[in-house]
Parts: sequence; structure tokens; C-alpha cells
Amino acid sequence: MKEKKLSPPARSPGRPREFDMDRALDQAVLTFRSKGYTATSIGDLSQAMALSAGSIYKAFCDKRTLFLAAFDRYTSVRNAALADRINSAATGRDRLRAVLRFYADSSHDGEGRRGCLVVGSVISLDTFDPELAGLVLQAVHRNESQLAALIDQGKADGSIAPGVDSDAAARLMLSLLQGMRVVGKTGRTVDDMAALVALALKILD
Repeated sequence: MKEKKLSPPARSPGRPREFDMDRALDQAVLTFRSKGYTATSIGDLSQAMALSAGSIYKAFCDKRTLFLAAFDRYTSVRNAALADRINSAATGRDRLRAVLRFYADSSHDGEGRRGCLVVGSVISLDTFDPELAGLVLQAVHRNESQLAALIDQGKADGSIAPGVDSDAAARLMLSLLQGMRVVGKTGRTVDDMAALVALALKILD
């Protein structure tokens, strides 16, 4: 099945840009992360984005469409930052370590308390908007596939034991990464989260 693309709504031809779209979406992301989709109101978004409710409706039609645009912005920015870390690593094991550290860095102190838009949305959207939840789940499946590919790379270059089950290890790593983001909301320190990285990599020996 062809994957659906999460993207901001097309602007009407000739309509002038009245605000910085990326900046506004970044503020919307912070609000959705902190409060969750259901609890976030247009009033909350209006205040965070420094836009009137009318401007938000004009640009995005409704909260659901704004969420899709914010989600696309969030995943695009994080995926680009993660790709930079992965590409700087030499082996499959080092690339996997880079992924773990990336999530550890996002899971402590103030940043950790804001939570993860992907993890939080999977839980909150499933009960009342299965289609939207399905789009969010695509991001989760992409993450799992990426982890499996990195494990395969490590097995090929000798940095990961050849007997490791790539699919099972990827699911375990995915569970750990998502768990980091959940636990991070409880106010963990950088040392708390960093300690998990070395321990997680031991399952690849």
C-alpha cells in the first residue's frame, strides 16, 4: 500500500504569506507535545503560534489539518538531524549507538518533559481517529525498519554478532527508544538516559 504523505495544506494561488510557516508550526509542535492532541485547543495554538484563531483556520482549516502539518514538520526536522548523526558513524553498531544517543538526548530535563509527538499521538489518537493514528503509526514502522537495517549493516561489517535476530532486536530497540521518551516526561537527568545506551548495545554481542 502506498504510504500517505503528511504535509501542510496547499496555499491558495496568489495568497500572500502572512507569517513564517515553519516557525508557527514549530510552536504548534511544542503545544501538541506538551498537552496532547485531544487536550490542545485552538486557543492554545493561537497563543503559542502568535496567530489569531481566524488566521489559523484560514491557513489550516481545522485542528486536525494543523496537526498533520505540525507532525510532518516535527518528523522531517528530527529525521534530518538523526540522519546527520547516522551518516557520521562508520559501522552499523556505531550508527545504532548514534540513534540511541539521539533519543537519550531528547529524553531528559526540559526537552524530555515535553514528550514525543509520535509516541504521544499513537496512544491518544487510536481511540477516536483511526485514520490519523494510522498515519502516525507509519512513522513508527519506518523507525523499526531503519533499526533493523542498521543491525543488518552491523552484522555485515562485523560490529554486531552474526547470530543476532535483526527483526527481534529492532523491535526491542524500538521499544526502548519509545520508552525513553515516555520515561523522559518524568524528569530524568542526562546521566539517567545516557546509561541506557551502553546497556542496550550489549544485546548485540
